[in-house]
Amino acid sequence: MASDQSTDRGGGGELGRFLRARRTQTSPDQVGLTVGAGLRRTPGLRREELATLAGISIDYYVRLERGKETRPSPAVLDALARALRLDDSEHQHLRELAARAAQYAPEPSPPSRTVRPQLKLLLETLRPSPAYVISRGMDLLAWNPGGLALFAGLSDWPASQRNIARYLFLHPTAPILFPDWDYQVRGCVARLRAQSGIDPDAPDLTHLVGELLLKSPDFAKLWERYDVVGRKKTQKTFHHPQVGVLTLSGQSMHLEETPGQRLGVYTAEPGTPDHDAMLLLDLTAPEPAAHPDMRV
Repeated sequence: MASDQSTDRGGGGELGRFLRARRTQTSPDQVGLTVGAGLRRTPGLRREELATLAGISIDYYVRLERGKETRPSPAVLDALARALRLDDSEHQHLRELAARAAQYAPEPSPPSRTVRPQLKLLLETLRPSPAYVISRGMDLLAWNPGGLALFAGLSDWPASQRNIARYLFLHPTAPILFPDWDYQVRGCVARLRAQSGIDPDAPDLTHLVGELLLKSPDFAKLWERYDVVGRKKTQKTFHHPQVGVLTLSGQSMHLEETPGQRLGVYTAEPGTPDHDAMLLLDLTAPEPAAHPDMRV
């Protein structure tokens, strides 16, 4: 399989990489194909099998996968999505990749890294619930005391290095903090893959991905799968070294007038041990220190 570090950085290349990843991870049994006994060299579906299932020529599909055909019709995209059993989010991602390959899509707006004063005030009013503002590349841009302390050990890193993906893969505390670490990292990589697919040349994303590919074999293995849908749990359990085990409900929402920024908040039912632990985390966490503007 071709590496993502190849010289082909265009939208057509991303479209081909996504199709190839989904094809090699789809077994003949999943799509109702009966295959004869014997060794198959190709994992998943062969190109000709997928082309037949989608009702397109083998030559046309090969050109799509190699990035030489960059204007598939909506009907072809829908047929490929059906053949590969894509869910709604994956189908939409396929359309976005095709639009970019055909240069129909406008260039994405540069993400803002400046957190508005009103949002910083909001973070304070949400206490004792841990809350933070995060960039599209998962950089922590602003937080209240619990929002930073919840990720045990993250405060040891400089403010400019505080990134949730970097923490999950490179911080030694992360696999201890999250009992379902495998699940968390799969969702993390899927979100980064989706973002990078529609804006593959963005410096904030390419720098982070390049660092993690170099430093984390676990990340590199998941990145190669090209999953773009992260299954989110409404609750997360933390094995926190300071306050013990707590299970919190998480919410994430996009913020208006700040492209790429999201607000993350964790809550617990008042009167429960989880709420008591959350309150203790807020009371014992250091107050946020002023840090340099992270604009790039």
